[in-house]
Amino acid sequence: MSVVIVGGSRCMQRLYVDTCETYGCKAKVYVITKGNLKRKIGSPDLIKLFANTGSHKMKEIAVLESARCNASIEQSHLSSLNALRAIIKNHCECPGRRGT
Repeated sequence: MSVVIVGGSRCMQRLYVDTCETYGCKAKVYVITKGNLKRKIGSPDLIKLFANTGSHKMKEIAVLESARCNASIEQSHLSSLNALRAIIKNHCECPGRRGT
């Protein structure tokens, strides 16, 4: 499963990717808008939107891209790892963590 994370904390980018990999998911993280975000998102299975830390433009692009590629979009006001884990557990095919 592929996940795109929009928003969040810049210093936690690596932790977001590692958490997704723990559940067998590939992740791309965009905490700031650089260039054309529409071209970079691709066709993920899930778009995770951290609402408090993302700009309005990023939120708008995430919603439009989720409709375009028929991806699920989940919004959270918290940009914590626990919030990310809860969303991935709900959408991931695997029953639990890998490697434990």
